[in-house]
Amino acid sequence: MRVARLHGIEDVRLSEEDVPVPGPGESLVRVEAVGLCGSDLHWFGQGGIGDAVVERPVVPGHELAGTAVTGPHEGRLVAVDPAIPCGRCALCREGHRNLCPTVQFSGHGTLDGGLRQFMAWPTHLLTPLPEGMTAADGAVLEPLGVALHAWDLSHARAGATVAVVGCGPLGLLLVQLALACGAARVIAVEALEHRRAAARRCGAGTVLAPDEARDPAVWQRIAGDGCDVSFEVCGSDETVRTALLAARPGARVLLVGIPDDDRSSFPAGLARRKGLTLVLVRRMKEMHARTVGLVASGRIDVRSVVSATHSLDDAPRAFAAAVARQGLKIVIDPQRP
Repeated sequence: MRVARLHGIEDVRLSEEDVPVPGPGESLVRVEAVGLCGSDLHWFGQGGIGDAVVERPVVPGHELAGTAVTGPHEGRLVAVDPAIPCGRCALCREGHRNLCPTVQFSGHGTLDGGLRQFMAWPTHLLTPLPEGMTAADGAVLEPLGVALHAWDLSHARAGATVAVVGCGPLGLLLVQLALACGAARVIAVEALEHRRAAARRCGAGTVLAPDEARDPAVWQRIAGDGCDVSFEVCGSDETVRTALLAARPGARVLLVGIPDDDRSSFPAGLARRKGLTLVLVRRMKEMHARTVGLVASGRIDVRSVVSATHSLDDAPRAFAAAVARQGLKIVIDPQRP
């Protein structure tokens, strides 16, 4: 089978390897769609995230779907949950599998991910997709799951005014999700014009460029005391400050973005005077059943955030395009010629 491995910073190499043999409790999956995530770009551009670094050539990719070749779902299109928690620790037993200290994660550390034509994966982490959904739809369920986990942590109520700072694919899914969950209004902030246009298509009622969003008077004019919930989806100090400016006193600010240098800072006086609660978002929990329902019902349009599909041989160029923030979600199809 064809495989793409990350050997170091900006060093993706293609090779031929043996098809994996499923172990007990595993199924073989023919991988048909892998979305490139912001965290993948950290691995590609910086060689890691925080203290997690490339220790050996690893197959990236954790937003993925394909067809089960063996196991109880044989012949079915399935979405793959990329996290393998231990299931036994206190955090797993309390329902926080995303915080499991020994979790294994697709494309992270020593566990190979989805940028290959076949992978063996625990069968209980495969979710069959309903008729009409594509493999690319299934791949986007993972970032939608992260958005849904962030929404759960926000404690937002119906009728809320919501700010989304950063409108890459995850931010665009949050715009849609907020409206689907009863937000009265979504205000989006984005630096790139083509992503501002996408935010409008996704339903954002007001879309600001960063220079506008830096002005407290703008937020007072368009949101009065501020937004009930504010999501930061970029990871820079400037966008964190914007998310704080957007929030009303007593609001929650969800930090979803990952900073390049593993550090975030914010104006403490601003946050303290407003009495804000800052919440950091870590991956997702058991979200696939809920995300499938949101997509199948038409409440979320995952296809709206996919802008290009590449072959596995084109993986280096796909990564470069994603780093340059070209388009929206870039998907790689390992089966594509």
